[in-house]
Order: sequence, then C-alpha cells, then structure tokens
Amino acid sequence: MMPRLAAGLLMAVFAVGVSSAEKARKPVPPQPAETYAFHDHHANEHVTIAAEPGDVKETRPNTRLDYYGHGLMPIRVIVTNESDKPVVLDDARIHFISGNNDNIPAATPEDIQRRMFTLKGATGRKIPLPLPIPVPITVGKQNVDKKITDDDNDFGFQTTTVQPHQTVAGYLYYDVNDLDTPVLAHATLELRKVKFAGGEYLESFEIPLRGAGEARTKDDETK
Repeated sequence: MMPRLAAGLLMAVFAVGVSSAEKARKPVPPQPAETYAFHDHHANEHVTIAAEPGDVKETRPNTRLDYYGHGLMPIRVIVTNESDKPVVLDDARIHFISGNNDNIPAATPEDIQRRMFTLKGATGRKIPLPLPIPVPITVGKQNVDKKITDDDNDFGFQTTTVQPHQTVAGYLYYDVNDLDTPVLAHATLELRKVKFAGGEYLESFEIPLRGAGEARTKDDETK
C-alpha cells in the first residue's frame, strides 16, 4: 500500500501538471496594423499588414515553451482590413527573407517539435522527488507536444478570415538557428496569396524588419 504522504505528493504533482496544461494564456490585444513600426499599407486595397519580431522579451509571447531560446524567432503578424470585403489568409504564404536571401517559411507544429527535442529530451526526464513513489513521473515528448498545441491555441491565429474594419493577429515561428547574426538585419517578411473573399488576390506585402534597438533608433531620429 502506498504511504499516504507519498500518495498525496503524487496527486499534487499530477494536479499541477493538469492545471498548467489547461490554463489559457492571453496575448496582448493587437492594435491597428499601421501603428506598428514595421508594416506595409496597401492604400488601394485598404489593407495593412504589420510584423512585430520577438527578438526582445517585451515583444515575445508569454508561451509555455521557450521557442526563441531554441532558435525559433517568434513574429507577430497583424492584419487590419479597412475594406468592405473579408480578407482571407487560408492560402497565404508568409516567409521570412534574411539579409542573405534565405527564404524561410513559417514553422509547422512538426517543425517546432523536431527543434524542441534532443535525443535525450525526446525520451523524457525523471523528476527527482524526496519520497519513493512506485509510479515513475516523466515529462517528455507528450508533455511538450501538449504545450505546443496549447501555445498555438492561445497565441496563433484564431481565425484566417479578417472581417471588414477588423484587426486579426497571430504569432508565427521561424527557424533562424543557422542564420548569420543579427538575424533581423536587412530581413523582410513577405506575404503572398492574401486574398479577398471570392478569390481576388491582393498585391504581395513586403515588410522590412529590424532588431528592436534599430527600431528605437529610427523612432528617436524622427522625433
């Protein structure tokens, strides 16, 4: 029979894990796209798309996992539709173009999983506990997969349709681990195949990017 104290500890660890997995996190509400430092405004189409790189803590989402620390640059994409027709992102291609013209698509959940796991991490790791418990407690691939899904539910695009006079935003992640640093120097975020409901494609969006320090310098010069 399991000692009462050990059983209580096991239940406490399980409860913490369930609570952590189920607790939703809220991103900062997006502002109109034209208010962000890096944006491309299409006056004729009445659509603006902005990008906010997560190269500093202040602009990174409060995710459960440290994607930036694993070489995945978070970039928030903000779409403001001031036209009278819905804008659809279903076919959109949103690529990070480095200063050396490396063309990097947004990471898929499978790409993120591969980057987050090492051989050791994929098999899980034991949690040291002060009391002997006959049931092993391991956090590994299953736990991380759930966190990736929860992060996408909380911080990804909640819809791929931007209604007229609305703003929609979501975080995408780009594998910049092998790029020269600083990775944002002379980089661009390109969006192609954004379309109006009904099938009319918009002109491509090209959003020049810089690091946070460069952005602040340019803002200071314009004051």
